[in-house]
Amino acid sequence: MPETPLTDATATGPRADGPATPPPLLEVRGVTKSFGQGRRRLTALDGVDVRVERGQTLGLVGESGCGKSTLARVVLGLERPDSGTVRFDGIDPFTLRGKELLAWRRRVQMVFQDPFASLNARMSAADLIGEPWRTHRDIVPTAQARERRVRELLSLVGLRESDAHRYPNEFSGGQRQRIGIARALALDPDLIVCDEPVSALDLSVQAQVLNVLSELRERLGVSYVFISHDLSVVRHVSDRVTVMYLGKVIEQGPTEDVFDRPVHPYTAALMSAAPTLDVSGQAQDDEIQLRGEIPSPYDIPSGCRFRTRCWKSEARCAELAPPVVIRDGTADTGPEPHAGLCHFPLAAGPAEA
Repeated sequence: MPETPLTDATATGPRADGPATPPPLLEVRGVTKSFGQGRRRLTALDGVDVRVERGQTLGLVGESGCGKSTLARVVLGLERPDSGTVRFDGIDPFTLRGKELLAWRRRVQMVFQDPFASLNARMSAADLIGEPWRTHRDIVPTAQARERRVRELLSLVGLRESDAHRYPNEFSGGQRQRIGIARALALDPDLIVCDEPVSALDLSVQAQVLNVLSELRERLGVSYVFISHDLSVVRHVSDRVTVMYLGKVIEQGPTEDVFDRPVHPYTAALMSAAPTLDVSGQAQDDEIQLRGEIPSPYDIPSGCRFRTRCWKSEARCAELAPPVVIRDGTADTGPEPHAGLCHFPLAAGPAEA
């Protein structure tokens, strides 16, 4: 029995008691992606369903190898899914060709994890920011306009206009990442995929870069897919959170609901493992210790794929795919649904987690 997708439980659309809401900026439904040949294939994505509304930040979390970066590559059009659909503003980007595809690529950009490796050391800040215009020549057609736009983008990300002619080795890590953000903004995108954009930075610099991203969202209306292992960062920047495990979305919903009232035991374990400031020096009693190791993506367990590490697992977890459990949003998060896949979901309160 196949696992039930969460899309139908959390999707927006026509409602009986009100007008239809506009379609999401990004909608991924039932996407699968595997790598390898013959019988030995690694399933990186298995029926993944996510959506991003206009002006919204989607936080994407999960352990290494869960499929977050593969999903990002599919969203960017760098990997073609084996099955399922990707809709960007109602358009399937994998059907586009030529000028239509080139125009679509302007709308989706990326900020990379390592600001030291993602910038060409032989190019000035102005050249790095203006590099996308070599391909998309009609965006800023003249040299004078390019110089003016570079100055605008530098100012927008909190750098000085005089920094335009400096090289990457003359900037700090946080400043380099700001240049990366400015480069992503050069084509006026609707969506920016941020793959661990602050993990290589010091804590104080992380806060500065995150504030820049938040301010840009407010000013420009840009949407983000924000991938991170740092749950405190995800909670700070995200409107919605999607939790992945072994290539599958197992929980998603409004950020505060997912963090404070998780449905899935795996989500609760992730939240309990997040570092907290404890001045007493005593061990935290509420940290959940998972048993065993992450199963191989070449041999995913039957039924619930988390059952081999779950303290609530019973016989049915190995026999049947987990059902969708829907938990309505709180008064603070509104009526937007919060859903997970589990035979034995956690209680709505924090006690069981």
